[in-house]
Amino acid sequence: MATPSCSSSYFLLFSSSFLLILLSFSLEKSHALEGRKAMESHFHTLELSSLLPSSSCNPTTKGKRGASMEIVNRHGPCSKLNQKGAKAPGMTEILAHDQARVDSIQARITAQSYDLFRKKDKSSNKNKRVKDSKAYLPAQPGNALGTGNYIVTLGIGTPKKDLSLIFDTGSDVTWTQCQPCVKSCYPQQQSIFDPSLSSTYSNISCSSTACSGLKSASGNNPSCASSTCVYGIQYGDASYSIGFFAKDKLTLTPNDVFDGFMFGCGQNNKGLFGKTAGLIGLGRDPLSIVSQTAAKFGKYFSYCLPTRGGSNGHLTLGNNKGVQSSIQFTQFVASQGTSFYFIDVLGITVGGKALSISPMVFKNAGTIIDSGTVITRLPLTAYDNLRSTFRQFMTNYPRAPDLSLLDTCYDLSNYTSISIPKISFNFNGNANVNLDPNGILISNGASQVCLAFAGNGDDDSIGIFGNVQQQTLEIVYDVAGEKLGFGYGGCS
Repeated sequence: MATPSCSSSYFLLFSSSFLLILLSFSLEKSHALEGRKAMESHFHTLELSSLLPSSSCNPTTKGKRGASMEIVNRHGPCSKLNQKGAKAPGMTEILAHDQARVDSIQARITAQSYDLFRKKDKSSNKNKRVKDSKAYLPAQPGNALGTGNYIVTLGIGTPKKDLSLIFDTGSDVTWTQCQPCVKSCYPQQQSIFDPSLSSTYSNISCSSTACSGLKSASGNNPSCASSTCVYGIQYGDASYSIGFFAKDKLTLTPNDVFDGFMFGCGQNNKGLFGKTAGLIGLGRDPLSIVSQTAAKFGKYFSYCLPTRGGSNGHLTLGNNKGVQSSIQFTQFVASQGTSFYFIDVLGITVGGKALSISPMVFKNAGTIIDSGTVITRLPLTAYDNLRSTFRQFMTNYPRAPDLSLLDTCYDLSNYTSISIPKISFNFNGNANVNLDPNGILISNGASQVCLAFAGNGDDDSIGIFGNVQQQTLEIVYDVAGEKLGFGYGGCS
């Protein structure tokens, strides 16, 4: 038998080594690709410009569905309220008013849950009243409006009068400014509604069950003026509306018209309403627009909130069955005697890493979803964990000074594109919701881009899932079915 020569043995050894090197290189490349894919799946890579406000309106062309109305940010370029050059509030002002809203929501829930407000009212608010010629309104914890609100336009009266109203899931009574203004009316873009010009307008009597229902809907006992029901609503930032409780024709779309819609016809109004005509209440109370249109829409509505990039969204009443398959639902939890929408947060993931937060941290105080609160508020323990993990992923970017209540900010003025960790929320029912990049960061210009979350002062205050985190998502409220849904691409 022939024995291999030294050269052939060397060749075989070289070939084997070469194959091992190739195999090793291939495995390393494969692992690198897998690592890159894993990283891409846990990170957003985006143009910095997508996080900055736009000066031009580029509305989406998504077709309307059912009783659907366009939503715009009332300070954004698509808002008709800004056509006369009104200056939008700065981010510091927005955050200050947002904190006032959060404080008032937490006070309101605490008062209603534990009946503390009644005791407080007797002891310290006894002589504090807002007075006009028609009604007295106790100064009490209300629901501050904030300045990060969204607006929709609907019609009231015959003939129809179009009115741009703030829409708010944290309120129940729909109201608009009315002529004559008994004491004061704030400036609004559209002419003020004049009930004498509507052939279908009528006041509601003091003896009606609807009038007595104002106590739960507004938090204030109604008053009487010549047997006519008088409502009063005061918000936590001292804004208020007082006037006759009335009914008239409501027009959402040409095909969605409701006779006898009950609303507040405000003749004494003051506060942070901008140039809007009033407010539309989307809470749970029997007097909310959700309940009043239930015979047709089944207490079912959805919306998509646009970003500040110059687009629009929608508010749709009724069940849009075409999007059901793509919606993840979580059950509402006990509302603690309020009309707020409580949800059950189980956990948060940052950059693919599940945060080490006990679900009991979220359960202790509870969480609501709110269309009027800008920045999501978390229990302190949860926020500290989220903040530290997010900062670990963002060490390549230079830090910037804090912005009001936002304490994790970056100077991105030297970047055109950035990579940020994805953040997702896990809700009861295995609903996992990935936030849009605009739901993770909020900018005060390129030199101050901040993590769009804040912590409560402790773990016992109500958490709030705010409207920045809701942006671009399809948010579905099946109030009758006691569940909340989340879908993607709701505005596109």
